[in-house]
Amino acid sequence: MSPDPNAPRFRVRPPANWVNDPNGPFRWRDRHHLFYQYNPAAPVHADIHWGHASSSDLARWEHHPIALAPTPGGPDEAGCWSGCVVDDDGVPTAVYTGIDRDHTGLGVICLARAADPDDPALTEWKPLPSPVVSGPPAGLDVVMFRDPFVFRHGGRRWALVGAGHADGTPSVLLYDCDDLADWRFAGVLLDGNDPVAMDAFGDKAVGWECPQLLVTPGGDWVLVVSLWDGDPCTTGYLTGALEPAADGSPAFRPRVGGRLDHGRDFYAPAVLQEPDRALMWGWSWESREPGGAERAGWAGVLTAPRVVDVHADGTLRVAPAPELDLLRAPEPFVTGPGEGARLPDAYDLTVTARTVTTVRLGEGLAFRIDPAEGSLTVRRTGRPEPVTVPLPRGEEPTVRVLVDGSLYEVFAGDRAMVTERVYRDPGDAPELTVTGAEAAVVGWALVPPALN
Repeated sequence: MSPDPNAPRFRVRPPANWVNDPNGPFRWRDRHHLFYQYNPAAPVHADIHWGHASSSDLARWEHHPIALAPTPGGPDEAGCWSGCVVDDDGVPTAVYTGIDRDHTGLGVICLARAADPDDPALTEWKPLPSPVVSGPPAGLDVVMFRDPFVFRHGGRRWALVGAGHADGTPSVLLYDCDDLADWRFAGVLLDGNDPVAMDAFGDKAVGWECPQLLVTPGGDWVLVVSLWDGDPCTTGYLTGALEPAADGSPAFRPRVGGRLDHGRDFYAPAVLQEPDRALMWGWSWESREPGGAERAGWAGVLTAPRVVDVHADGTLRVAPAPELDLLRAPEPFVTGPGEGARLPDAYDLTVTARTVTTVRLGEGLAFRIDPAEGSLTVRRTGRPEPVTVPLPRGEEPTVRVLVDGSLYEVFAGDRAMVTERVYRDPGDAPELTVTGAEAAVVGWALVPPALN
C-alpha cells in the first residue's frame, strides 16, 4: 500500500488515530518534550489520553509511551484534557484538566509527576489521586472551566484557567499556586468586557480556552486565547504589560490585539517559554469530507513550532523556528520563477515579490501578493471566501509556505500566519505556477535530517 500523500510526516502526530490540542511543551535534559490530546483507539474525539513525543532539535521527533491515561473511578476517568508541564523543584509535573462522566464543561485541575526525573525521555508519569482544584470559584456563575497554564511572575508561581460565564462572557481566571499542591483563587485576570479585547475579538466567544501567557525578550507580555463559541475556529492574542496589582497579584494591561492565526484549521495553541524566546505549537484538525478521517485511520496534526515575539507597534511577530531549516534537502527543487516545477509531498517554499504575484500550489491552494496595496490573499479550493491579511505597503514581502502532506502553513513575512488543510486525490501530481514579474522563488523538499 502506497503512503498516504495527505498524511504529514515531519510534524508531530501519532502514527494513527486521533490527536488534538498540544499540551505541556517542556524542555528537560536538553530535549524538547511535547504532549498532546490523544485517543489511542480510533480517529475520533473520545477517551482522551496524553500522547508524548520528544526531540533534541525540533526537527526529528521520537514517540514515547502514553504519558497520562484516564484513571477508572478517578477525577480524570472520562479524559485527561489540556494543561501544561512545569519543573516543580526538580520534578517535571503535569498540571491538567480532569473530567468525570458528568463534567458538563466543568473540569477539575489534576497533577501528575514524572516517576523518574533522571529519565531524559520522561516515559512514566504518576497522577495524584485527588485534584488540587475541584471546580470553579463560587459566585462567578462559571459554566466552562478548564486548561490550566502555570507561569512565574514577581518571584511566585501563578496559573491561568480558561473560563466562560452563564451570561456569555469569556474570561481568564487567575490562581496563586506557588505551592502546586495548594491553589488560591486570585481573581479574574481579564474578561471579554475589556475594551482592547472587545476591539480585537468582538463578541465571538462565550469562553476563552487554553489561555497561555509569555514574555518576549523585549519585555512585552502576550496573552493567547482560543475563542470558544461551540464551534471552535478562531484564536486571538493580546499584547501588553503584566504589572503587580495592589494585592501583589499580576494584572494584565492589554495594549493591542488581533487574530492569532488567520487560517481556518488552527486552534488551541500551546507555548513554551525559553530564556531567549517563546515557541508555540497549534492543533490543525481535519477539514475533509465526513468519514474521511475514519477511512484514513488518522485525524489531526500539530503545527510546526513557531517563534513568537512582538513588533514595536505591539502587533505580533511570528516566524517558523529556525531549527526547521534542518529538514530542507541539500539542494532546492526549484529556484528562479519556478513555473511548472513538480511539488513534493512535503516542502518549504519562499516567494519574494516586487510586483503583484500569484502563486498556485497545485489545484488546492493559491495566494496573491500585492506589495503596493500591502496584502496577502490566500484562496483554497472549496472555500468560497479567501483569507486576506495586511502587509507593510511598499516593501518587497517574502511569503514562506511550509507544506507537509495536507498541512499548509503560510507565513506572511513575520506579520501573520495562515494555517489551512488541502487534500489531494490519489494520483495527483501538483505543479507550481507563478505569475508575476521579478518574483524570486526557492523551494526545498523536506527530508529527514542526517544524524549527527
